[in-house]
Amino acid sequence: MLALGASGLLAVLSGLDSRRLGVAVLVIGPVLACARLNAWRTAVVSGWALLLALGVGAARGLLATAGFGIELLVLLTGCALAVLDAARHTGDADALARATEVAQASQNAILRPMSAQLGGIEVCARPRCAVEGATVCGDLYDVVHTPYGVRLLVGDVRGHGLDALRTTAATIGAFKDLAYLTPGLADLATALDARLTPELGPEDFVTAVLAEFAPGEVRLVNCGHPAPIRAGKQVGLLEPLEPAPPLGLHPRPRLYRFYLQSGDRLLFYTDGLSEARDANGADFPLLERAGAALAELAPCDVLDALYAMAAAHAGRTPMDDIALVLCQPTSMVAPSPAVRPPTLARGTGGAPGNCHHETG
Repeated sequence: MLALGASGLLAVLSGLDSRRLGVAVLVIGPVLACARLNAWRTAVVSGWALLLALGVGAARGLLATAGFGIELLVLLTGCALAVLDAARHTGDADALARATEVAQASQNAILRPMSAQLGGIEVCARPRCAVEGATVCGDLYDVVHTPYGVRLLVGDVRGHGLDALRTTAATIGAFKDLAYLTPGLADLATALDARLTPELGPEDFVTAVLAEFAPGEVRLVNCGHPAPIRAGKQVGLLEPLEPAPPLGLHPRPRLYRFYLQSGDRLLFYTDGLSEARDANGADFPLLERAGAALAELAPCDVLDALYAMAAAHAGRTPMDDIALVLCQPTSMVAPSPAVRPPTLARGTGGAPGNCHHETG
């Protein structure tokens, strides 16, 4: 409507003052139209501008003059270019919409909310994108039931967009392939690093924590990722004694074993949760809020509540992607003496005597 109105106004002004305005100025209408409308609607505005130009020329008796013919040719050329430009940007918008739809379908196929029981472990997972309406996130998780127990991967790919989606797909695909074939969890991390490194750019990496559930314990390998939280009689971080770099940076991973007691829950997350900050720069009080939620809420409700708490703390949608995974053993069996380490080091998960580390 703005383009049609502009063309009409310019036509009136051209008819009133032949010394200042010529009909070629009517091209402003199609130019305005092509910036917002598709090719067909721009063509309608262009046709309206040409009809107005002919009407003005007839009213002023200029149809047969050379000057009017030149102005009409300029207007006709401008209208044609406006229609072509509208067709181009409409095509680009359609292509972007199709690419977005494909990216959304790919993201949903790779990473989707989960609520399942595998090998005596209840698993709930939720992905959250930082940008409203975004289709591709950089955080990832996957869980598989292997001959070595239930294994979990939670990671964070550097970057966003389609490059992150490709790395996410490669990481999850490699995990699915190797988790069934690699007996040792530390060896699995090493194999993942070897598989991913050729596909990563010079500045790319993937932070990751791998977990393996066994009777009465969880085994962890952490490659530059935030430490999981164990909540039960006590709440604490299951931190490695020695940090390892992320996948893609050639880590030398080490295996850590933590005992689990009846009712324990494990929360795995990405740094979008732990690094959520308020307007004053204060970090989200993760252990305090997670401990309260893990003690009171149903497993999947915990994840929604923690995301809402992080958003309330920041006063806005968190600025980074967040992936949350909650694991809870549904039956508890004590570790067999055959796998119990003879000497236990003091762990970082809360109580002494709950962590043992082994070289990878």
